Amino acid sequence: MKKIIETYSEEDTKKLAEMLGSKITDPILITLEGDLGVGKTTFTKGLGKGLGVKRVITSPTFTIIKEYEGRMPFYHIDAYRLEFSEEDLGIEEYILSKSVTVIEWAKFIEDVLPTKRLAIQINYIANSTREVIFGTEDKQIERLVLELFKSFKGEE
Repeated sequence: MKKIIETYSEEDTKKLAEMLGSKITDPILITLEGDLGVGKTTFTKGLGKGLGVKRVITSPTFTIIKEYEGRMPFYHIDAYRLEFSEEDLGIEEYILSKSVTVIEWAKFIEDVLPTKRLAIQINYIANSTREVIFGTEDKQIERLVLELFKSFKGEE
């Protein structure tokens, strides 16, 4: 399944992610891909807000993994610097935990990722406009995305 939503501002992207976060009830792995500066961390901030995270969410570029508390544990991983790393950071433990785990630049650790996940690609269109592509092969995650799509488009 693939669904595409366009957002027209940083706030719009955050709102989309916040809506997704508010609909999540089960542990989930979310991967985020897109060019530098496209809005992956902005999306993650909105997701955290929807999950009830109170702390300020910042990019884990230099720490690699940041942990937050909301309605459920929320882990934010930046795999950008792991492309050529042999270091074992225990990322599999975060992925398999009862949490919401977001991984930016997941392509760099693709070999340790399960297929059951929500893959999100954010593409720059123009100015503040972004194309947010949601993809999954999991039926439960697909229902979540369809519910989000209806809500964001105002069909509820």
